[in-house]
Amino acid sequence: MINLLLLVVAELKELSPEVVRAGADLRVVVGRIARRLRQAHEVGDVTLSDVSVLARLDRDGPNTPSALAELERIRPQAMGVTLSALEGRGLVTRQADGKDGRKLLTSITDAGRTMLSERRSASVQRLTRALAEEFTAAERRKLLAVLPLLDRLAERL
Repeated sequence: MINLLLLVVAELKELSPEVVRAGADLRVVVGRIARRLRQAHEVGDVTLSDVSVLARLDRDGPNTPSALAELERIRPQAMGVTLSALEGRGLVTRQADGKDGRKLLTSITDAGRTMLSERRSASVQRLTRALAEEFTAAERRKLLAVLPLLDRLAERL
C-alpha cells in the first residue's frame, strides 16, 4: 500500500518513485533520531528549539527576534515565546540596537553558552557512544561522508 501511495505521489509531482521513497525514509529516520535525543533530556531542560536558537546566537552573534524567527523558520510569535523563556532562565539578554533604537537585539549570555556546551556534550556523548559501540570504522566514514549532503538538505527545507 505504501509503495502504491509513493508511486501516486511521484507521478503527481513528476518525481521518480525512488526520490519520493528516499524523502519518506529520510523523514522517518531523522525524526526517530531527533525524538531519541529529545527523550534523553530531563523535564524542564531546554528544548531542541531553545538549543537551536542558543546555537545560532552563539555562532552568528546578536540578532533581532524577527530575523531569528525567519532563520529558524517559525512564526515571530513563537520566537517571542522562546526568547521570553530563555531570557527568564538567564540564557539570553535583550537590549536596544545601537544603530536603531526601535529594534531589540537578543544575545546569548555566559549562562546560555554554558547550557549550550553542557547540552551539546550530553548529546554528543550519546551519539559518540552509539557510533563507537554499534558501527564499524567503515560505517562511521560513510556517515561522515553524507553529513555535508544532509546539511545542504536542511538548508533547502
